Amino acid sequence: MFLIPVMIIIFILVAVFFAFWMVNINLKVGKSVKRNQNISKETQLKNALKKIEKNPRDPYSLFVIAEHHREKGEWQKAFNNYETLAENPDTKGEIDTALINHYASICATNMQLYDVAYRYSVVAHSMAPSNSEISYQIGNVEFQRKNYDRAVQFLQQAYSLNGESAPVMRLLGHTYFKLKKNKEALTYIRKAIDLQPNDKESLFTLAQCYSEAGQKEQAMRIYTHLRPDPIWGAEACLKSGLFKVETHQEAEGMNDFKIGLHHKNMKPETNIELRYQIGTLHLALQEIGEGLKYLYEVQSLSPGYKETDILVDKYKELNSNKNLQIFMMASSSDFVALCRKITLGYFPKAKVKITKTQVHGNEWVDIAAEIDTPKWSDVVMFRFIRTQGVIGELVVRDFHAHLKDVKAGKGICVGIGRFSDEAKHFTEARLIDLIDKERFSPILNNLDATLSENSA
Repeated sequence: MFLIPVMIIIFILVAVFFAFWMVNINLKVGKSVKRNQNISKETQLKNALKKIEKNPRDPYSLFVIAEHHREKGEWQKAFNNYETLAENPDTKGEIDTALINHYASICATNMQLYDVAYRYSVVAHSMAPSNSEISYQIGNVEFQRKNYDRAVQFLQQAYSLNGESAPVMRLLGHTYFKLKKNKEALTYIRKAIDLQPNDKESLFTLAQCYSEAGQKEQAMRIYTHLRPDPIWGAEACLKSGLFKVETHQEAEGMNDFKIGLHHKNMKPETNIELRYQIGTLHLALQEIGEGLKYLYEVQSLSPGYKETDILVDKYKELNSNKNLQIFMMASSSDFVALCRKITLGYFPKAKVKITKTQVHGNEWVDIAAEIDTPKWSDVVMFRFIRTQGVIGELVVRDFHAHLKDVKAGKGICVGIGRFSDEAKHFTEARLIDLIDKERFSPILNNLDATLSENSA
């Protein structure tokens, strides 16, 4: 019975000692050395430089010099001194070893030496696991190393120690966004923005969170707000433009893309994507010359980017042949008008009377015509097919059936694609002529001249 109270007393004493030890560590980390507080920094630096000449490993002098370089953002010089201090700890205890490793990690992070930074931050965290700044730093290093799950662990620890820290909440939000946990990301980023409303990167990430969560209107408000920003404006314009194109607001989307190009400070990949989007949107609007101009720029900046080469090859020919443009891309009425012109000029020096025109959606048009030449007269039926790619046997079979309906003696099936082997085989014993793109292109090129000859 006597042992129980004794054990309780011992346990309480141990707990008190441990708590005092942790508080002592956390008080030391993050504070500058208190020695010579009444002396100016300039004087301390001069004294440190003199002492270091006599003793290159003097801890206090090394620390003063390292602090001088760190405060000026001279990360390499500062790191060299912190590294020396970390390798030769101050045995007198004037300088906290956890603090040295912490600062060494910060310097290495700013030099983008993330593996080196990680080694020092691990040492600092092992010495002061309950310090929020050190927990934040190791979380930041893990974020930079793209170890987002581990980053969240340390950042949550930092948040539990200091729930009012804007940098901690900010990085937590960005880390959750990388993990595609939009709900958590929104929570922390909004808190961080409340404390730092001018943090444009967080605003941009907040808009991305809203967008991925399906809250498009909230996202668009932020993108619109960020469009003039010299750093995030170009990417905001790109995101805003893509949303508007998706919602069939092509003119507004084009405007956003072109505003984005006016920004001077943008990532190379954003510059290329903006030009690609402008080019493809011009093509969709049948503004081929303007679209090709931007796609040529994309080719020069990033050869092989997305489908640029395919689009250039396809539309380069269209740009040089107005009739081909009409055949492939114009409205149904313009397409039919062109096909009638081709019918009228197909047979040289013939009298042609079109008797029937039948449109099948936006895929093809059938035109029946009475043809009278010096050598023969007959009813000929044309089928003009707009769809690209392979034209199969079923289309040709359907055309053959229509020939009987109009009592045509011959059929001419014209397409800008390629006829399949089965389609060719079907027409071998039938009076159907297949005109593929290779044979059709010269007809389109010479159409106006042919019509002039026939009328003459």
